[in-house]
Amino acid sequence: MVRIGEGAGYSGAWLDPAVALARDGRLDYLLFECLAERTIALAQAARRGDATAGFDPYLGARMEAVLGACAAGGTRILTNAGAANPAGGGDLVVTIARRLGLHGLRVGVVTGDDVLHLLDPASVLDETGETLASLGDRVISANAYLGATPMVEALADGAAVVIAGRVADPSLAVAALRHAFGWGATDWARLGAGTAVGHLTECGPQVTGGYFADPGRLDVPGLARVGYPVAECEADGTAVITKLPGTGGTVTRATCTEQLLYEIGDPGAYLTPDVTADFRGIDLVQEAPDRVRVTGATGRPAPASLKVVVGYRDGFIGDGQVSYGGAGCLARARLAGDVVRERLASLGRAVREVRIDVIGWDSLGGAPPAGTPEPPEVRLRVAARVDTRQVADAVGREVEALWVAGPYGGGGATRSVREVIAVGSTFLDRTRVAPVVTVREA
Repeated sequence: MVRIGEGAGYSGAWLDPAVALARDGRLDYLLFECLAERTIALAQAARRGDATAGFDPYLGARMEAVLGACAAGGTRILTNAGAANPAGGGDLVVTIARRLGLHGLRVGVVTGDDVLHLLDPASVLDETGETLASLGDRVISANAYLGATPMVEALADGAAVVIAGRVADPSLAVAALRHAFGWGATDWARLGAGTAVGHLTECGPQVTGGYFADPGRLDVPGLARVGYPVAECEADGTAVITKLPGTGGTVTRATCTEQLLYEIGDPGAYLTPDVTADFRGIDLVQEAPDRVRVTGATGRPAPASLKVVVGYRDGFIGDGQVSYGGAGCLARARLAGDVVRERLASLGRAVREVRIDVIGWDSLGGAPPAGTPEPPEVRLRVAARVDTRQVADAVGREVEALWVAGPYGGGGATRSVREVIAVGSTFLDRTRVAPVVTVREA
C-alpha cells in the first residue's frame, strides 16, 4: 500500500494541515496542487516584471514547514507550484534544503509546458473564437497541461522533491502511483483508477468536508481544524480516502461523491494528458468512519492533443462599494446606483460593461419575489469593465463621491481597480510538446 497526502488545493491553501500530514501522516508522497487556470497567467505576468518571480508565492513557506519532516520520514514531495518559473522554484527549494542541513537532497524540475512559441497565430480560443493573432501583444502566456511522465522520470532519478509548472491536477497522484507501482504509460485501466484518486484528493479538504458544510443539513464536525485527505492506494488502483485521526472534518460517501463530480464534464470521458478516464463504474463504499473505499474507475487511451491555457490582458475593472442601513435602505441604494450609472454614461464608449448590484438583495439570485421584507442593511456595488486603468479609477471615484452627492446615510465606501487577466483554451498536438527534466542536489 502507498499513502499519498494532499497538502494544498490551491495557491492560498491553509498550511497547518499539510504540516500535520508531513509530521504524522506516515506518507510515501505529499502533494501540493497549487494552480488554478488563471493562476499561471498571473504568474507569467509577475515574471515579466521580475525575472526571478513567477513560482507560487507560498512555495518557500510550504517547503520551510514540511521539508525537514518529509526528509526524515522518507516522504517525497510533488507539486505544480513552479507555476510560470519551475526552475526558479527549484532553486528556492535547493536553497531551503541547504539551510536546513539536508545536503544531498535531490530536487527535480519539470519544464516544457510553456508552449507560446509553438502555437500558430491562427490558433483559435474555444471560448471566444478569437485567434492569437487578433489578440496580438495582449497575450501573456500559453501553457500546455503536462501529464505524469516527466515527474515519473524525476522520481526515477532520485528526486525527493519535484517542482513542475502546468501539469494536470490529478497527474501529481498518477505520477506517484506510476513510480511506486511501476505502472506503464499505457496501462490505461490503472491510469484511469489513479486519476480518480488524484481527482478526489486534488482540492485538498473539499473531500474531507471543506466547501461541503451546510449547517442543519450537511453538518461537518470540527471544520476549524479540518484535516487534509490521505489516499491509501493499492497496486490495482483501488484506494481508501481518509484523513488523520483526531483532525476535524469528515470523509463520507457524500463528500467523495460531490468531489468526484467536480469539474469533470463527461464522467465516461474525463480527458487528461495521461488517460481518458472513465468514472461511470466507480463504487464508493463507506467501510468505516472517515474511510471511503474507491473502486471501479478505468480508462482508455489518452487524447492525441494537449489542452493549452492562454492568458491575455483584457482591460480593467473599476469597482466601488457603499453601504446603506435602516428604513428605506433598499430605495436609497437603488437611487445611488442610478446616479452612478448616469454619471458613468458620460464616459461613453470607454465603458464596455456596467454591473450594479445591491448586495444582500439581488446580487446572486436576482431580485427576490414581491413582498419579500426589506433587509435591515444592504451594500451597493458598482463595477465597470473598461479599457484603461485611468477610466477604471474613475468608476470607484464616482461611487466614493456619493458620500456628499448621493442619498443620505451611506457609509463604508471603498474603491478598487484591477487588471483583467482573461484565459482561454486551445489545443496542441502532444508530439510537439517536449518536457525537460533536470535534477539538482542540495
